[in-house]
Formats: sequence, C-alpha cells, structure tokens
Amino acid sequence: MSRLLIGGSWVDGESVDELTEKYRGTTYGQMQVASPEQVDAAVAGALEGISASKLTPYKRYKILLATARLVEERREHLISLLRDEAGFTRADGENEVSRCIQTLELSADEARRLNGDLVLMLSAANASDRMGFTIHAPRGVICAITPFNSPLNTLAHKVAPALAGGNAVLIKPSSYTPLCAVELCKALLDAGLPSGLLALVHGPGGRIGRQLLADQRIAYYAFTGSTQVGREIQQAAGLRGTQLELGSIASTIVCDDADFTRAIPKILNAGFRKAGQVCTSVQRLLVQRNILDDFVPLLIAAVEALKVGDPSDPETIIGPMISQAHAERAQNWVEEAVAGGARILTGGKREGSIVQPTVLTDVQESMKVYCEEIFAPVLSVIPFDTDDEAVERANASPYGLAAGLFTSNLHRALRMSQAMRFGGVHVNEASSARVDAMPFGGVKDSGFGREGPAYAIREMTEERLITISY
Repeated sequence: MSRLLIGGSWVDGESVDELTEKYRGTTYGQMQVASPEQVDAAVAGALEGISASKLTPYKRYKILLATARLVEERREHLISLLRDEAGFTRADGENEVSRCIQTLELSADEARRLNGDLVLMLSAANASDRMGFTIHAPRGVICAITPFNSPLNTLAHKVAPALAGGNAVLIKPSSYTPLCAVELCKALLDAGLPSGLLALVHGPGGRIGRQLLADQRIAYYAFTGSTQVGREIQQAAGLRGTQLELGSIASTIVCDDADFTRAIPKILNAGFRKAGQVCTSVQRLLVQRNILDDFVPLLIAAVEALKVGDPSDPETIIGPMISQAHAERAQNWVEEAVAGGARILTGGKREGSIVQPTVLTDVQESMKVYCEEIFAPVLSVIPFDTDDEAVERANASPYGLAAGLFTSNLHRALRMSQAMRFGGVHVNEASSARVDAMPFGGVKDSGFGREGPAYAIREMTEERLITISY
C-alpha cells in the first residue's frame, strides 16, 4: 500500500488507485490519493519539521549513510518492486538500486563538507580590520517532483542533497511508480531522519502539482519531466529557486576512426535500456557515411541478439514500456515515419507494452522519430560526411541535455565536443553515460540547474555573506 506521509505520520488519502504490473497487467498494489487539504497539511508539516530540526551536518551525514546501508539490505525487495512498478529488467533494477546507494553515499559526504568561502576583504581599499566569509544556509521546504523512468535514483538525487543541506523535503512522485518513493522514505526514517523533515503525497500531477506550485511556502522545486511542464513550473515559481531537468533528443556521433567494438555495446545500452525510456537515450545515431556499410550490419546483428520480453527473466535486456498507451504511441510514430519513406532495419513491432528494439534509416527531419522525443527503444541512423555537419545536425534541436561522440583522434574529440551545445558531451561513450558524482543537466529546452550531489546541494542552499569589523 502506497500511503501518504504527512506531519510525520503515515495516513490514508481521500481515495485509492489500483497499481498494475507493467508486463502482465495484474494488480500488485494500491496508491492512496491525497486530498487538497492533505497536500496543504503536508507543506505545513514540512515547515514545522524544519523549524524544529536540530540536525548537525554530521548527523545528516550519518543518517544518509545509514539510509544507503538499508537500501543495500533491501536490494532484492526493491528490484522486485522496480520490475512491477516500472517494468525494469533484472539488470536495470540492479543498476537503479546500486546508483541510488551511491547517490546517498555521495550526498552524505557533501553534508560534512558544505563550507563557504573566505572573502578577500583586505584586497579592497579602506577595508582594513574587516573580514568576510560565506555560509550555506537551508532554503526551507524543497519540493521534489520525480518521473517514472528512474523512480529510485532520480528521487535520491533530489531528496538526499536537499536533506544534506539541512532542508525539509516534500515528495510528489510519478503516479506510475509511487511505491519506490514510499520505500525510500521508509529507509530514511528507519535510518533516524526526523519524520517532520519528510513528506510524501500521491495523486494526479495536474491537480496536486499545481497546488504545490501555488503554495508560496515552498522555497525550491526540483523537477524531472517534460519541457512543457517545466515551463509551467518556472512560470509559477517566479523568484523562487528551481532545478529543471527536461526533455531531450539525444544524439551520438560515430566517426570513421571509432572503435566499433567499444561503440556498439555502449550505443545498445544507451538506446535500449529501460526500454528506451531515458531522457539521454540515443535517438539520433549519426554515423559517418564512409563506414555505414561496415558499421550498420554489426549494429543490427547486436540489436537482434538482445532478448526482449518478460522482465522477470534474468536474461531479458528489454522489458515493457511504462504502459500500453506509451508503446502504442511509439509504434504509431514508427509507422508514420515508414509511411513517409523511412526504412526499418530491424524491429518495428509491438506486442502489448513491449516494443521491439527498432533501428530506422532514411528518416526526414520533419518526422516525429527525428524531431520529437520518442522515449522508446527506437533509434534512427543518420549519415554524415564531415565533422562540422555532424556537429551541426546534433546541435539542430531545441534540446541540449547530453550527447555522445566516438573517435580515436584526440584533436577531433576536443574540437567537436567543444562545438556541441549540450549540458554534457561524452567522448567514447554514448549520450546516456553518467556517473552520479558528475554535474548533470541541460541547456536550451532541456532546462537548467545541475544534479549530482556536490552541485545540487549548493543550489538547494542559500549562500549568505557575513562580514565582521574588528
């Protein structure tokens, strides 16, 4: 049962929604839906919690570290839950839990090292007998709004740095994956976090999300989701703080001097893990024209070797999408592209919520599979001739979250990567390469702000200057 956490207590909501397993469609749980009054009470409880909090940075460190150990102890339960909630395969579930543990550990370390700077007051004229320094103070209540495609680690990337910085956190998870949020909250509370510093509400984003945005008691919003909703959040937040990780159409470039044996496995993982439902999944695969005949057959053979189907089978690599409706949309986009002249090199079929890993070619820039985020196991092979052309085609998108580049030439790698306008460019890695310690975020319509505990904690605190004359 996915209950609500309000004012330090687990409570029922005003109604109950059934939760269905993503592969077979059977019921595996229930979600309590919060009323408007309960959402209001959740914010009030978080405010009271932070007012009463006496946690030192060291105690925050200990709590987050203990939470990481509890998540490790509950690994098997979480992997099973991720399979039911998100349709994750064993490998995807293992990776999600392991990364959540790492994010908690990194955030614990940051709780101890959050220091300000000594200001060089004496470097200015007429500033003798005066010193200055900065500190990082909590903002207050942080609202974390999280997606279905990384229901544990993305949540940890918002909650753990916020708590490390001394804030209270109110969580609004995706209605597709509410139980993962419940389990992370339980781990935090079992690790000793004062219950008033944490609140959890479930329900439709259109209603609850807008109520949370209108509540001026919330100091900061950390959101991962669509660019459309991100714009709404930014407009409503006004002068309050935001961190927005939004839409993406990720490109990966394969140059003619690339190491195929390195590139292809990484491209497959980046294009098809989590059934392609990752904001940095390879959607545009730019391949230099003079290696197409050698590279593409190897790519297709590797794709066709991937096992697709039941996520409970440990050999399965690609499981179901989050819903049949999402799978049907992806299939429709592929069919529209084929009707417009695109060719399917492999895949293109759907059964229920399972979409076969699909590789297209001869796509046009006006096709949805090219110019809109498909969020499915579908990538398009796009030929290019020159490095400048590849960079131009990768940059020709309203989004700019992440990109990959495969080349054996250091000069080429540096020149091209510096010309690519993305939040992150990964050389000899695909677009979805990520280490949880690194800064992660986008530019253009992919949003702004950075995840990564060392970077997020500074955004979730206020830098305060203190000067002393003596």
